[in-house]
Amino acid sequence: MTADRRTTLLATGALLAMTATWGSTFFLIHDLLDRVPTLDFLAVRFTIASVALLLVAPRAVARLSRESRRHAMVLGLLYGVAQILQTAGLAHTSASVSGFITGMYVVATPLLAALLLRTRITVLTWAAVLLATAGLGVLTLDGLSVGYGEAITLVAALLYALHIVGLGAWSNPREALGMSIVQLIVIAAVCLLCTAPDGIVLPDNARDWASIVYMALIAGALALVGQTWAQAHLPPTRSAIIMSMEPVFAATFAVLLGGESPTLRMVSGGLMVLFAMLVVEAGPRRKIEGEVQHLVV
Repeated sequence: MTADRRTTLLATGALLAMTATWGSTFFLIHDLLDRVPTLDFLAVRFTIASVALLLVAPRAVARLSRESRRHAMVLGLLYGVAQILQTAGLAHTSASVSGFITGMYVVATPLLAALLLRTRITVLTWAAVLLATAGLGVLTLDGLSVGYGEAITLVAALLYALHIVGLGAWSNPREALGMSIVQLIVIAAVCLLCTAPDGIVLPDNARDWASIVYMALIAGALALVGQTWAQAHLPPTRSAIIMSMEPVFAATFAVLLGGESPTLRMVSGGLMVLFAMLVVEAGPRRKIEGEVQHLVV
């Protein structure tokens, strides 16, 4: 096995591990939001994540080039606004519909990569994108109507797709930690600006604090560092298809730890998404598609 192939497999594993940690938070968030407002939770979560990484690697940001710092700020802004819009959309639509529409970044990512990075996507990869989207629909949807909530959630999905494409275009392994810290600081700032005028509600018990700390450190700081590093080695479309495993992991953790019962739809939809990921991982790729395209702006 070549060094490049080992690095690619390691990046794929890192992205899968990050997606699994995201999936593990769904049942925790569902319980926590009964007591802590959503925007307050996001502000506290990302503030803890950014402070923790700053304490661990205080010089990582200083080592960034001015260009990388600017790119990380843009990426953090995209992600932070997407979080706000997705949260606002949840107030006007069901969680299942929100999950499906958010997952549409799987479709938007190759379109944006083709438009912004001039990436040529193979027919096999498009088939995997469509299969992953269908699997998300089977896994999450009970019905779909388009209104205000759905519309702003779709905007959030497009911003997530831009974030994925931007990470693929701008990240590099040596600056993954510094860029992650800047992104987290910007995300925290966006969330704090949105919730601070009304005051911030903090958890009032140790269990809720433990959930927030886990989501801040593992599913927040560590996951974003892993994503930033992994996307320096993987093209955006491939990353998006791997990340479409998030609702599959969410359903798995809901069954194993959240007390939910598995259903035929859950299993069949999850298998469709898993198969889509295996198709794009195992299938042949043209050289242009296997490369990570980088932008200099």
